[in-house]
Amino acid sequence: MHPIDSFNIRSALRLLALSAALLSLAGCDQVTARLGLNEAQLKDTEAKAIGGACRHALRGVEDCYTLNPKAPKAAVFDGWKEMDQYMRENKIEGTPAVVARPAEPPPKRAAPRASAPAEH
Repeated sequence: MHPIDSFNIRSALRLLALSAALLSLAGCDQVTARLGLNEAQLKDTEAKAIGGACRHALRGVEDCYTLNPKAPKAAVFDGWKEMDQYMRENKIEGTPAVVARPAEPPPKRAAPRASAPAEH
């Protein structure tokens, strides 16, 4: 066996083991507890990730706000800005979003009121 082949196999096995370990921790509340993140910090961290993902998907920050109305806007903007700077510095092209924007719901019309019977 060639030394390079054995290196690639070992690297692949390590990567597989690391992936399995990370998948077992995915969604685990104990991870955030051990990192010392409270709910507000966790929400800001997620919002920064949303902003970075929006920038990489070639979406404007305003689109990102619209698509993620519950995310804190300041943190979304910080994530978008950091990703923009990173992509410019490393000459990384964005990847167009595959998922289309959700359709705008039609404007709601007021239900017609039942008129009171006319008195004769």
